[in-house]
Amino acid sequence: MATLKSVDAVMIGFGWTGGILANELTKKGHTVVGLERGEYRDTVPDFAVPGVHDELAYAIRYKLFQDASKETVTLRHNTSQSALPVRQFGSFLPGDGLGGAGVHWNGVTWRFLPWDFETRSRTIARYGASFLPEDCTSADWGITYNELEPYYDQFEYLCGVGGTAGNLRGKIQPGGNPFEGPRSRPYPSPAPKQSYAMAVFGDATKKLGYHPFPQPSSNSTQPYTNNEGVDLGLCVYCGYCERFACEMSAKASMQTTLLPKLAKNPNFELRMNSKVLKINLDSSKKKAVSVTYLDAQGREQIQPAEMIFVSAWALNNVRLLLLSGIGTPYDPVANTGVVGKNYAYQLNTAATLFFDSGKVFNLFMGAGALGTVIDDFNGDNFDHTPYGFIGGADINQNTNHARPVEWHPVPTGTPRWGGQWKKAVAHYYNRAFPINAQGGVQSYRGNYLDLDPTYRDIYGQPLLRMTFDWGPNEHKQTAFMKTINEKIAKAAGASKVIANTVPEHYNVVTYQSTHNTGGAIMGSDPSQSVVNKYGQTWDVSNVFVTGSSAFPQNAGYNPTGTVGALAYYMADAIVNKYLKNPGPLV
Repeated sequence: MATLKSVDAVMIGFGWTGGILANELTKKGHTVVGLERGEYRDTVPDFAVPGVHDELAYAIRYKLFQDASKETVTLRHNTSQSALPVRQFGSFLPGDGLGGAGVHWNGVTWRFLPWDFETRSRTIARYGASFLPEDCTSADWGITYNELEPYYDQFEYLCGVGGTAGNLRGKIQPGGNPFEGPRSRPYPSPAPKQSYAMAVFGDATKKLGYHPFPQPSSNSTQPYTNNEGVDLGLCVYCGYCERFACEMSAKASMQTTLLPKLAKNPNFELRMNSKVLKINLDSSKKKAVSVTYLDAQGREQIQPAEMIFVSAWALNNVRLLLLSGIGTPYDPVANTGVVGKNYAYQLNTAATLFFDSGKVFNLFMGAGALGTVIDDFNGDNFDHTPYGFIGGADINQNTNHARPVEWHPVPTGTPRWGGQWKKAVAHYYNRAFPINAQGGVQSYRGNYLDLDPTYRDIYGQPLLRMTFDWGPNEHKQTAFMKTINEKIAKAAGASKVIANTVPEHYNVVTYQSTHNTGGAIMGSDPSQSVVNKYGQTWDVSNVFVTGSSAFPQNAGYNPTGTVGALAYYMADAIVNKYLKNPGPLV
């Protein structure tokens, strides 16, 4: 074991948040080491065509994702069950390698609604405390939309997000989302092109009195130089985004927005194949002094640092805090502790629309974030009183792929194989499209993360145990969203429709999203949260946690825009407050 030269900051995991924080700190002359457990990868040469469009390798065999045979999670629906290891990821797909999930994401870049940051207090103010689901632990974040708005703007201009503003400095704009919080300036790039399926969805929702608008996209809609002076390419609508990297440097990622600049900075060092095992504390347990990790040769190393940033994926953040003894583990029976509390996910209520004649959609020409959306049933944008649930969903038509292995839509009643199945696939391949209500999920006392007492990974460390199931709010929400999807399908003129709700219990097999949240939640009360509004742990003031593990519950949006904004908010506080007087920021 070797103890290395101390640095100002260590990033544990090097994706979006690690890159943002490393860039902001090195600008000010601080030394930063990035520890990434996976392989190095960049647009050239790793994402070159035709290999990067190998659907079998990337979409089916999960080339960019965590190997579940080496490190996974265990799952149970409630504490009366025994958790078992997830042997193959399906419901969510943890990324592995430089850039993390920011390499294989679709590029959908939302700002959360103002309501999302004050869910509990606004719900009680409008509907009364009894309207919250039983055992609901959803909470206010301790930060408001208005506080975060400048940092949303900063992240959008880093990524070159394309979209149409709906609320510009408090004035509602035509063509945008009328429900969004006020933004200080327009999107940096125009909205993407519109597919035919998007147009049909948009016309149908307008007919119903809803308010369709272009989905905000980090798939470059124009040649773009970002606010760090890095050039991004132009999206060619190839349809290979989700589960794939981008060969055009057109999908915003840490590699395409920050790495070209960071790599030239002498204050920055990136160490690949570095698996962090533990954050080490001093004798007081109030200060972190170093991290222990295994290097690329399997040698144990100790890296001292003045500041330590837990900047991996949400579930891995929580696991590392538990392994390091930072914060009190959550106990749902005693209702004590905080680390692991308020694990949440996302609720997808999907429908597939089939058209027997008159419409050909050619969905194979698409992009990850190419979509038309309505927000009429998201957040608290409608009166929930008749329906008995809180929150909601953005409802979208995403033209993001029709790849041959995965896309073969057929109506109910079609044989599962044989000549009739082949005939139906040939007919509907270009005559069907999906819509989806991507819903928020509330937090409950019994949904949480802890260390599994039985199962361990290849390094001998306990796996993370997930205790999670849908709550009453989610079942009411998905039933409601199904009725809206069916209305849209009818207005669109679909000949047939398959409209689904989620099953009674959470299913880890079927893919939904990699939008896992909570476990290291933020808030204003140390007894109820792991980190303060700046992502600083209450118990150890020089340890900061980034990413969606800070969300007290999940919204009806993709998390990356909010994750990026929070990283910039944290960086600003560290550079302008913490470094001048190290210690608790709140």
